[in-house]
Amino acid sequence: MSTKDYVEKDYYKVLGVAKDATTADIKKTYRKLARQYHPDANRGDAKAEEKFKEISEAYDVLSDDKRRKEYDEARSLFGGGFRAPGGGGFPFDLGDLLNNQGGGSAGGLGDLFGGLFNRGRTPGQPGPTTAGVGRRGTDIESEASISFMQSIEGVTIPLRMTSEQPCTACSGTGAKAGTTPRVCPTCSGTGQTSTNQGGFAFSEPCRECKGRGLVVDTPCPTCNGSGRAASTRTLQARIPSGVKDGQRIRLKGKGAPGERGGPAGDLYVVVHVKPHAVFGRDGDNLTVTVPVTFPEAVLGADIKVPVLGGMPVTVKLPPGSANGRTMRVRGKGAPLRDGGRGDLLVTFEVAVPVKLSDEAKTALESFRTATSDHDVRADLLKQAKDGGA
Repeated sequence: MSTKDYVEKDYYKVLGVAKDATTADIKKTYRKLARQYHPDANRGDAKAEEKFKEISEAYDVLSDDKRRKEYDEARSLFGGGFRAPGGGGFPFDLGDLLNNQGGGSAGGLGDLFGGLFNRGRTPGQPGPTTAGVGRRGTDIESEASISFMQSIEGVTIPLRMTSEQPCTACSGTGAKAGTTPRVCPTCSGTGQTSTNQGGFAFSEPCRECKGRGLVVDTPCPTCNGSGRAASTRTLQARIPSGVKDGQRIRLKGKGAPGERGGPAGDLYVVVHVKPHAVFGRDGDNLTVTVPVTFPEAVLGADIKVPVLGGMPVTVKLPPGSANGRTMRVRGKGAPLRDGGRGDLLVTFEVAVPVKLSDEAKTALESFRTATSDHDVRADLLKQAKDGGA
């Protein structure tokens, strides 16, 4: 999402809630709208699908206290348009300012607001260092394999991670033991330098200290003055219920630690789900194939069908069911974000016996004789002869 979208979109209006709505009210309203506009309930309706995406986007922001606070502050600060410092009296569009590619210093206005809108960063890229604020830790990528049942129920798994941590030899200062770094004389320890152009202040990381705010004269031999060193740790990662194979999960604050008191980065886990011997998955629905006998398919029958993690249910197979018929069992699928569940899609396949008793052969011969006047391939042969017309 662009910064302009983040500021200009009215998420409260999208959900139809007041700006002082409680988290519980927001959640209740979201669940109602999600059920109304969910793609499974509006198949082929592009407008409903777009509406579902909008309310999901709004809920992601407003249901998170920290993100909601940042959003409210951004709307309050920039909602009416940005004006040049010094009372220039001419309004500028915030999105145009942040995306301006012409002229200016190397940092640009994007650096000016980078601390507020620090979203959409690619894993491994550190956040900006603003005056008096530490540097955000880098994001980390990892992978995990879980069972099919764990993907449905959710699971907490241990992940062994190798990432950069504060160097133990110098306690993260980057200076050799017995020495200390000094405050950068260029930026006075802020980590940034500013230049004024046309009434605007442009900020960029200090080139002298590379944004750290400190200068190391005698580097630590272990980390070569960086203050960071590779470290291995094990953390507990919560994989939510209903996760799909290949889905990327964001664990906030589980990435590399920040510098100078800055916040930790995020951990992104790509989840691989092992196949199940009986059940499959189709979106939010589970699938299962159940064998039936020829008499059951012809005459109809009550068939017991397995349910993942629960007791079997009975499905009434109508008489004259063709091989491969699929029936739906409501609410027995994968968990949904609104608290509900998808469906179980049951496909019935006629099991052809390999061996038959003499009595069974005699019965089938009688059946074949009784139905010999009905040629099931007549239409097929006729259409082939007529060229498919």
